[in-house]
Amino acid sequence: MSVLESIHIDGAWRTAAAGGTREVLDPADATTLAVVAEGDASDTDAAVAAARRAFDEGPWPHTPTAERAALLRRVADLLQRDREQIALTESRDTGKTLEEGRVDVNDVTNAFRYFADLVMNESGGRVVDAGSPDVHSVVVHEPVGVCAMITPWNYPLLQASWKVAPALAAGDTFVIKPSEVTPLSTVHLVKLVIEAGAPAGVANIVTGAGLPVGQRLAEHPDVDLFSFTGGLVSGTKAGAAAVAGAKKVALELGGKNPNVVFADACATEEGFDTAVDQALNAAFIHSGQVCSAGARLIVEESVKDRFVAELVARAQRIKLGRGTEEGVECGPLVSRQQLEKTEDYVASALAEGAELRCGGERPQPSEVRPEGGFFYAPTVLDNCHRGMRVIREETFGPILTVESFSTEDEAVTLANDTEYGLAGAVFSGDTARARRVAARLRHGTVWINDFHPYLPQAEWGGFGKSGIGRELGPHGLAEYRETKHVYENLRPAPVRWFAG
Repeated sequence: MSVLESIHIDGAWRTAAAGGTREVLDPADATTLAVVAEGDASDTDAAVAAARRAFDEGPWPHTPTAERAALLRRVADLLQRDREQIALTESRDTGKTLEEGRVDVNDVTNAFRYFADLVMNESGGRVVDAGSPDVHSVVVHEPVGVCAMITPWNYPLLQASWKVAPALAAGDTFVIKPSEVTPLSTVHLVKLVIEAGAPAGVANIVTGAGLPVGQRLAEHPDVDLFSFTGGLVSGTKAGAAAVAGAKKVALELGGKNPNVVFADACATEEGFDTAVDQALNAAFIHSGQVCSAGARLIVEESVKDRFVAELVARAQRIKLGRGTEEGVECGPLVSRQQLEKTEDYVASALAEGAELRCGGERPQPSEVRPEGGFFYAPTVLDNCHRGMRVIREETFGPILTVESFSTEDEAVTLANDTEYGLAGAVFSGDTARARRVAARLRHGTVWINDFHPYLPQAEWGGFGKSGIGRELGPHGLAEYRETKHVYENLRPAPVRWFAG
């Protein structure tokens, strides 16, 4: 299998300087999907140097807003042109279903179009009243500079777009490092940015491991902004290295997200069906490998037994298999490491007193679940409590824990009892209660009677250890800019502060 030129620096695709390579595995059967270049610190330094030159000496930061927006729209059009190819790549690389891959491409397309529209609709700056007709004062926004971007393995294309689109809209240059586990769709995205007309050095990618590529990006003195999406441990370590260099830092570090279901949400058969369906969606889409997964079901005691029984019955019917196969609803975990991590979490929960209601094992291989694939059955753990590891830590697998409550205050207390604060949901047939509880939840996104949808025009990010800063929305663009105040004296005259 030939080596994919997956490193792009200063307008040219290349292999790694030291000749390193890495196999990218198909999680459905553990066979080699592709061989990519394995960059190191020298490749990273070259990419940052190219981005630095392109920002300091190139035309991109000074390109008119309309031209930058037009490039973003061309990228969006190219994404739709290549939609099926990219969706297939994303499905095979991550294990998600092909339909999920198609949805991802559509969402990425919308992100590029949103940021194009956002910058086009801006005014020339915010005029500040200085209290004098002799002063013209305005606050303007300028590109931050060279952006280092590290993206996770679960939504490689989507998370890349949340960084690349606003960076290009702002006039920045960038170096992106996708996860070494799932780099292929990000390579394709950079190809489209180049095809759309980005000048040499504006868009750079280095494929490789967190050590050394990610660490070098975090600490590099010529990087102005470090943006990371991934796990808490590696993210805080890399973020500390970036902060030490006085860089702007944006971190999205995951979540442990509650899904609170009140009995009044289940007062009708339709309401009951919806709440159960949404609980499945919250926990098991993409095999639970979602930063906003509703992995903690917190259900009112009076309906808990019926609710969990129906949930378990439906979870056992989820069709597992290769994501590209017709009718498959849930694919494999992304890697053997993630599979073993999931098994460890289930074992620890059972040792700590959880009740296994379904799943808890690797399913037997079959025609759609090939031998060697990283499959794990959707798992429901009942009668869980806050002392368990599986409740406290982000599991990133098809594990749903069940807790119960009796009062509204108890529900809120349980939902907020986490170090994270990325997302959460409340299901209730009482609108006033739902909004009241939503207002009390300490999470960056709160859904009422729904789970998982997001809007590119609405900010995404979390409270607590879920991270620093926001992506998407106007604040998502602001992360990639510096703010400047320009104060102009229209009638300059001596101030006579000093007698001389």
